[in-house]
Amino acid sequence: MNDELPHDLGVDQTEAPVKDANAPIRSSRGSIFAHAADPANALTLTGLLCALLGIYFAAQGVYAAAIIALLWAIFFDWFDGPVARRTKGRSDDLRALGGQLDSLVDIVSSGVGPAVLLLSVGAFSPWFIPGAFAIVAAGVLRLSYFNVFGLDDDASYLGLPIDHNIILLSMVFLLEGQIGGPEFAIVLYVATVLIAMLSITPFRMPKLVGYWYYVFTGFVVTLTAVYGWRLWTVPS
Repeated sequence: MNDELPHDLGVDQTEAPVKDANAPIRSSRGSIFAHAADPANALTLTGLLCALLGIYFAAQGVYAAAIIALLWAIFFDWFDGPVARRTKGRSDDLRALGGQLDSLVDIVSSGVGPAVLLLSVGAFSPWFIPGAFAIVAAGVLRLSYFNVFGLDDDASYLGLPIDHNIILLSMVFLLEGQIGGPEFAIVLYVATVLIAMLSITPFRMPKLVGYWYYVFTGFVVTLTAVYGWRLWTVPS
C-alpha cells in the first residue's frame, strides 16, 4: 500500500501527521516478558513452577513430592502480595497485571493441582472426574467472584480461600500409607468435594495477616520435612 497522502485532496503536506493518541499508552506497557522482572511477579511465576512440579509428581504417583511442591507454590502465593506492596514505583497497570497473574496461577496450583492429585490417587478412574471437576470449578467460581467483589468486609473472605485447598489436602495426605489405598482414595474424594463446597459456601473467613505469615512459614517448613522424610525412607 502507498502510504503517501494524495495530492488532490487539499491536504497541507507541510503539516505533521497526527500521532496515534494511544501510542504513549502502548509504549509505556513494555514487553510482556519484561513484567516477569517485577519482584512480585517473579515470585508468582516461581509459584507456578512449583505448581507444575506438583502436578508432574502427582501424575507420577509420587505424592510426597507433589505435596511439597504444591505447598511451596502456596508459600510463594502468600508472599508475592507483601512483596508487591513493598515494591516502590509499581504502576496501576503493573498492579492490575500482577493481580490477574496471581489469579491464573492460583487456578493451576490450588485448582488443577488438587484435581490431578485426586485423579492420580483414583488411578485415573472416570469415577473420580466429578470430584476433580468440582475442585477446579469451585476455584474458578470463587476467584471470579473475588476478582469482581473483593473481600466481603475488607477483613474477611466469603467462603474458603482457594489457597487453603492445598493446606487442608496436605494434612489429609498424612493419612496416606496409614490406611489402605482404596480407603484413602475415598477419604481424599470426600475431602476434595467438601473443600470445593466450602469454597463457594457464603460464610466469612477472616483474612490471615500479620503473625499468620510466620505460622504459615513454619507449617510449610514442617510439612516439607515430614514429606521429605517420607521420600527418603519409603521405597518407591
